[in-house]
Amino acid sequence: MATSTFRNKNCVRPRKTGAAKRRRCLVQRRRLVALGMAEEEVAKLPVDELRKKLKEPKKLVRSLERAKAKKAEKAAAAAAQA
Repeated sequence: MATSTFRNKNCVRPRKTGAAKRRRCLVQRRRLVALGMAEEEVAKLPVDELRKKLKEPKKLVRSLERAKAKKAEKAAAAAAQA
């Protein structure tokens, strides 16, 4: 049994790969879309913003609902004027 790899855990430690990072990023983007964000919006987000939004999903859902309500009010006001 090799004692060098047994003692030195850094030699046998798994390394992060680019493929795994891209996979995680894709999963996180799908989670944002599932929470209700528009797919086009999510595609434009940088990775750090994406993670920041996923840290507080309830806050994100509330802000999306507020934005929808505001948009509906504007549409109703425009319909009333026309």
